[in-house]
Formats: sequence, structure tokens, C-alpha cells
Amino acid sequence: MKTETKFSIPILDLKAQYKSIQAEIMSAVESVFESQYFVLGKEGIALEKELANYCQTDFAIGCASGSDALLLALMAIDIKPGDEVITTPFTFFATAGSIARLGAKPVFVDIDPDTFNLDPKLITEKITEKTRAIIPVHLFGQCAEMDEILAIAENHNLAVIEDAAQAIGSEYKGRQAGSLGLISCLSFFPTKNLGAAGDGGMMLTNNAELAEKLKILRVHGSNPKYYYRTLGINSRLDELQAAVLRVKLKYLESWTKSRQENAAYYDKLFATYNLKQVKTPKVLPYCRHTFHQYTICVSDRNNLMNYLKENGITTEIYYPLALHEQDCFAYLGQSSLPESEKAAATVLSLPIYAELTREQLDYIVSKIAKFYGEN
Repeated sequence: MKTETKFSIPILDLKAQYKSIQAEIMSAVESVFESQYFVLGKEGIALEKELANYCQTDFAIGCASGSDALLLALMAIDIKPGDEVITTPFTFFATAGSIARLGAKPVFVDIDPDTFNLDPKLITEKITEKTRAIIPVHLFGQCAEMDEILAIAENHNLAVIEDAAQAIGSEYKGRQAGSLGLISCLSFFPTKNLGAAGDGGMMLTNNAELAEKLKILRVHGSNPKYYYRTLGINSRLDELQAAVLRVKLKYLESWTKSRQENAAYYDKLFATYNLKQVKTPKVLPYCRHTFHQYTICVSDRNNLMNYLKENGITTEIYYPLALHEQDCFAYLGQSSLPESEKAAATVLSLPIYAELTREQLDYIVSKIAKFYGEN
């Protein structure tokens, strides 16, 4: 018998977001088509200035994706085959993939189970004479412990590349995510808090020399045009995406506030039900969490996920297998990283987007409570 559901709640409702700004989006897109200028034009230049201002950096350089932003950042600091780069195993593939793509070795350090971010206490023991950089990830919208990471990097003469793909608008002790590393990387994949109508990325830095180098690397290494002193790639943020992002950027703060309000309401509901089986997200007191995801931990994750699906609630697992356990990284011979492995087995992300109603949030938590036998 088919389960009767009160709601059909997706993990993300981009259609609802689009309907609220449709006229502005279409006007911006039509303006690009009228200009017939699609690459490295005024929309991209304007977006770079606006995002540098928003993220409190001197420079912003657009590129084709968040993955390319990571790759270009590593290229800009001359990461070579045989170099080692320390990062987290509990994140999206692109973080470690960008390291390996250059022939360097990803060195995985376990996470803090409360924040899912790189545990600074475990970094120093992984540093060798081959270590060149650290890539902390601000997972789910909360910054990693950057003061400790930056201090370790300074003591060992290492570069810090900030993976802020999930954390635009997040803050660490009053400083914007994206302004803390030597180079920082953003993603505009459509599901991000600031999402394009396709792929897109941005690199942020306060270093003028690196900013110029990144601009050259994203156009095959050409400087001037058709002259190449370095080997780059083709990775440019096109004008259509920049135009869409400029419209959405105006609404980012209000959407972020709604996500934060939804997260606080989730916290309140879970506390009311007193669900000891559910571990809710921990927000550090000196961080501004932007809740790209609202991720709980439960021991019987797959059964709960299926139960919620039967009741019209879509959830997602970010991420079901830590990177050090992926087949493509088996050659590293990485030993067990227990906190990352535990997280991969227990995390479940609930809908958190700005357009959710209180009634929908009530419904989601009530179903989780019913799953655990609470009234």
C-alpha cells in the first residue's frame, strides 16, 4: 500500500528560489545575449569586484568551477609531482582530486567529530620535508579552526589554500570565509548557497602577484594573448553565469538568514522531542555558520533515510565514503581515520533551504521522532 504523505519536501527547491527572482534573472540573461559578449566581459569583471568586496579580499578571479579554482590555486603556488598537501578526507572529491591531478600526494588528516572539519591537533605529525600546503575545508558552512591551522602553516612555511566552496558568507572570529588563506576557493555549483545556472568558481586572494598569475593560468597561461611562458588551462567564468550570480548575490544575506533561522528552529524542535538518538550540528561560538547543509548524525542512518523518503521527505548523505577509502586513492595506503569513517556511516543532511516553511520543518522532525518511537 502506498504511504500517504502530507508533504513532498525535496532536499533543495531551486524552482522556488527561481520564481522569486525570475524577472531579474531573465533581464540579466537577456542583457548578455543582447551584448553578444560571453567570456571575460563586464559582467564577470563586476562580479569579481562585488565578491572581493563581500568576502573582504583585495582580488577575486573567476573561473569555470570550484574544482578548477582548487586546481588553479595549487598551480599558482607551483605544486609539483612528489609534493605533499595536507587536507581532510571528509569532503567532496574535488579537494583531494585537485592535488592528485598535479601528481602531488594528498595527505589525509582526520576530522573533529563535532564540526566535521580538519582537526588541527593532528596536522603537525603528518608534516614531512615534502609538505608544501594545507587545504582546510569549511564543511557544510562552518569554518575550520583557521587560527590554529594558519599558525602551523607559518611555523612550517606552508601555504594555506582555503576551500570555501560550501561557505560563502561564513565567518571565523569576525573574518569572512575566503579571506583567511593565501588563496581561497569558491564554488557556484547550482546547489550552493550562491549557485549559478551551471558550473562556476572564484579564487580570492590579497596577494597581487598571485592574482595576476591566476588570471594568466585561467587562459591557458597566455600573457600577452597567444604568447605562453607558463602552462595553464582553459577555465573562465562565462558572462551568463556571472550575470545570474550578480542578481543572486543581492539576496544571499537574506537567504543565509533564513537558513540560519531554519537551523535554529530544527535545534528547538529536536530539543523539544529530546531525541537522544540524533546528534544535531554544533555551531562554534566564534563562527557564523551559513548552513549549506544541516547535517545530523544517527546510528541507523539508512533506515531513517528510507523512512523519511516514504513520507515524502528527501534527505542526502554528504558523504557516504571518506576519500581515503575511495578506490582511486587506494595507492596511498592510508591507515584508518576513525572519525571520518564514523561520520561517513552516520551523517544525514536534512532540507534547510530558505523557502522551507515552519509547517514543513515541524513535519520533518515529527517524522524523525515517530521513527524513534516518540510521541
